Amino acid sequence: MDMNAYLSMFIDESNDHLQSLNENLLRLESEPEDLSIVQVIFRSAHTLKGMSATMGFEDLASLTHEMENVLDLVRNEKLKMDNFIFDTLFKGLDALESMVQDIIGGGTGRADVSAIVALLQSIFKGEYKNESASAASAASADGSSGSEGILDEFQSSVLLQSIEAGHSVFHTVVTIREDCMLKAARAYMVFDFLERSGEVVKSQPSVQDIEQEKFERSFTVFTISSINQEELKNGIESVSEIESAVVTQLDSESLFQLGGRPTGASSPAGTQSAASAAPAPAAAASSDAKAAKAQTAAASAAPSGQGGSAALSRTIRVDIERLDALMNLFSELLIDRVRLEQLASEIRRTELSETVEHMSRVSGDLQNIVLKLRMVPVESVFNRFPRMVRDLAKSLDKKIDLVITGAETELDRTVIDEIGDPLVHLLRNSLDHGVEPIPDRIAAGKEETGTVHLRAFHSGNHVFIEIEDDGRGINKEKVTQIAIKNGVITADEATRLTDNEINMLIFAAGFSTADKISDISGRGVGLDVVKTKISSLGGHVTVESVEGKGSKFSIQLPLTLSIISAMLVKLGTEKYAIPLSSIVETGMVRREHIRKIHGNLMMEFRGSVIPIVSLSQVLQSPSYSEADEAETEIVVIRKGEKLVAVMVDEFISQSDIVLKSLGKYLTNIETISGATILGDGQVALIIDPNALIK
Repeated sequence: MDMNAYLSMFIDESNDHLQSLNENLLRLESEPEDLSIVQVIFRSAHTLKGMSATMGFEDLASLTHEMENVLDLVRNEKLKMDNFIFDTLFKGLDALESMVQDIIGGGTGRADVSAIVALLQSIFKGEYKNESASAASAASADGSSGSEGILDEFQSSVLLQSIEAGHSVFHTVVTIREDCMLKAARAYMVFDFLERSGEVVKSQPSVQDIEQEKFERSFTVFTISSINQEELKNGIESVSEIESAVVTQLDSESLFQLGGRPTGASSPAGTQSAASAAPAPAAAASSDAKAAKAQTAAASAAPSGQGGSAALSRTIRVDIERLDALMNLFSELLIDRVRLEQLASEIRRTELSETVEHMSRVSGDLQNIVLKLRMVPVESVFNRFPRMVRDLAKSLDKKIDLVITGAETELDRTVIDEIGDPLVHLLRNSLDHGVEPIPDRIAAGKEETGTVHLRAFHSGNHVFIEIEDDGRGINKEKVTQIAIKNGVITADEATRLTDNEINMLIFAAGFSTADKISDISGRGVGLDVVKTKISSLGGHVTVESVEGKGSKFSIQLPLTLSIISAMLVKLGTEKYAIPLSSIVETGMVRREHIRKIHGNLMMEFRGSVIPIVSLSQVLQSPSYSEADEAETEIVVIRKGEKLVAVMVDEFISQSDIVLKSLGKYLTNIETISGATILGDGQVALIIDPNALIK
């Protein structure tokens, strides 16, 4: 076997072990006395270390070795877990994941992990508590009491270990011009520069206060930087409307004089996952071992590859390109099957008809198997959210339980690949805007710990994913005012909107109810990106909300995007396919039953009046027009709660069709979502029902 094959196996197994480490560390944080969880974590770390060493990834192996040393002490009851140890291990996991991602991208997997290794070694030797005591004593001698320290223990330890490892640590006071109108925006630009040139460990005031402009003209930041003092100063002062930046390089003595007090237990201020992506970590987030209880319960319910006595998994790894090739071959087989069925119906030979009928049954079973091969549990997307919620909850100084159900629900791999980002955006929205801060929840008579439910379940030919929180809900009056201000609706239209229609306004382009700048959510991008992505997958998203009680976002997705059931229709000499999942019913309507209201064609349908769309006019069909017809066939299609009747020339049949992309040269055609090859070799364009309903 060549090296590339070994590397592929290493990457797959490393990702499995890293996911197991994340899940089980979250479980352990909720149940720190359960040594059986420590055993599972230790085995994962030990295996990962051995694999890394065998493949020659020394930085991966050395960091994992130091983590393994700490875990060995814990499992032998020589060391008790505390918040500082948890945060350091999570920081180590982030570094391991970054190195594996570098390897996936063709890199060497090398990284400077000396600061994290130093922290792990100080834990292993028991020195971090001794250093904490001496630091507290030094601060006391300088007249600084513990309650007045600017830095908490974790931040101080991170900075101290970075200084000892030879890294540059800076204390910077940034002053904004007095006439600046957007202080928070300028502060964000400074943080963005600092994050790109190193790591922000602490800000004073806190990031949340700075985002809400709860500061005068100055704020202070502690950073570990990859550039020198002069470059740091020049980079900050190059930001518009920044008056000055006073940058001081710190050593261990000056760090303690500024109020550093590493005292053992920690807050996660120095830690930040890639998922949280805040401008800088929150300053004084409270540490609560129960903060991840629900999500870790969900994680523990899922079988770990390393723990328990589960039956031996009878699975093999298959390269995804082989599955795609199999899917393409089956698509060709399906086209030929339809052609054979058509020929058999024309020739009418008993032997041929029986053979084709049998082949249709076999190929139908084969179709189900091929489609199932492409199906992947949404767990592969859900399993990264517990860690993300943990980090964001601490960053926002909130207590949040994430409850995951239905993670075993399966979706097509194509959909799985695309659904992650919209879910991240909706979850961040619930954490930031939905769940209230602890004081607000207590004032509202709620439990201080908010709950966010993440569910997945099948319904018909669709999969539903729901994100529900017990937070403040949508402020309909505020949403309406912003929609009017942004020109989304007029004041007159606002008076006629239902509650559900007002809720859906938050998906309008550029709509945001954020009062502050935040990378967690609410930078004015809004939720329109979620709606756009879901629509591109053939699904749609809705929201229900009760003010003061919470909100529920529901995403409806098709099971697969590769083979769909469709109704074939004609427009003169041209053939088109309309997805069955969007069709409510078909029928005929006489010309005299069609009314013209405000210039639009309308008809009565099931006790309500719905609009009529001429497909021949939309597609500018050269060979057919409904204008001269006394009666015409219609297809009633649905998009959410909206119904539209589409006029067509003639129904052909219902059929399973293979969805083919139009390619990168035909991306601006709104009404057509793809094409398919019919049994007679003709190409039929596939209508996008969502584009017909505005």
